[in-house]
Amino acid sequence: MRIEEDVKLDFKDVLIRPKRSTLVSRKEVDLKREYKFLHSGHIFQGVPVIAANMDGVGTMKMAKAFHEDGNGLSVALTKHYPIKDLVSFYQKNESQQAWYSLGTSSNDMEKLKAVLKELESKSISYEKRLCIDVANGYSQAFVDFVKKTRDAFPDFTIMAGNVVTGEMVEELILGGADIVKVGIGPGSVCTTRKMTGVGYPQLSAVIECADAAHGLKGLVCSDGGCTVPGDLAKAFGAGADFVMLGGMLSGHDQSEMELVEKGGEKFVTFYGMSSSQAMEKHAGGVAEYRASEGKLVYVPYRGDVSGTLQDILGGLRSVCTYVGAPKLKELSKRTTFIRVSQQLNTIFGNG
Repeated sequence: MRIEEDVKLDFKDVLIRPKRSTLVSRKEVDLKREYKFLHSGHIFQGVPVIAANMDGVGTMKMAKAFHEDGNGLSVALTKHYPIKDLVSFYQKNESQQAWYSLGTSSNDMEKLKAVLKELESKSISYEKRLCIDVANGYSQAFVDFVKKTRDAFPDFTIMAGNVVTGEMVEELILGGADIVKVGIGPGSVCTTRKMTGVGYPQLSAVIECADAAHGLKGLVCSDGGCTVPGDLAKAFGAGADFVMLGGMLSGHDQSEMELVEKGGEKFVTFYGMSSSQAMEKHAGGVAEYRASEGKLVYVPYRGDVSGTLQDILGGLRSVCTYVGAPKLKELSKRTTFIRVSQQLNTIFGNG
């Protein structure tokens, strides 16, 4: 046993210090990034915000809304869509920037191959993007799966995770991942920290993992912990190349989840993908050898996602004007974090 004495920080522990700026308006800020992925060689162009591969967020309706938004945001589709629905989605939406999500089971790989076979037999073009997602990216089996997937699909862009430390980021990038997802326990409906005591404050995780990835010409995606647009600004300021959102995108018309009424108000269900609700729906219940590491919540109904996207993108443009960054690309170079004990004046609530 050992203790690391240096302080690790979360989004709530810092603010971004403003700096002299010559920008006249938020309209001048360019939020789009262009990346050439290390292994696949493909080019990404767009705003690097991704809807998480969760029920209620990573939906086909969300992908349609993101496409209509026109800023190049992307969606990691939940892995639980049937093959025929996935084929139909790609057939109707060849230009949408969607990520195909899978776990590491043999069934996941067989399903992927079946979907690709159908697409190729119908001559349907599609974005060659995979999101290999597990809760614990530290197992050797996960590393081996990433390597095997890279060997099997050399021209696919692979995003893999989740981890929170530099050495695993390096191993995954060297093993074939183009992007490594960073985050263990920070999600709004994740109870991993409560159930296991395992985790890492998200801001420090992003800083350390981005440093490791960029040294190898790889990329990182900050996954979890964002509750307000300012948290995305901090994630990008910390060096994240992409930011993945779950709870911030829940509760909308695009959720494809149950709408319920309580006390005359409307709510939309939302749950973690390791929750008992998710496992009951997709795996017939919680296996006897494990515990639920997620929870179910009722999110106030928020209508169309377009308003939330405007808040998110508007907040990012605003932070860039505060630090004098004409492009999102320059935000991390112009970010100085200051430690704080309080961020908000909550006398009239947290809104």
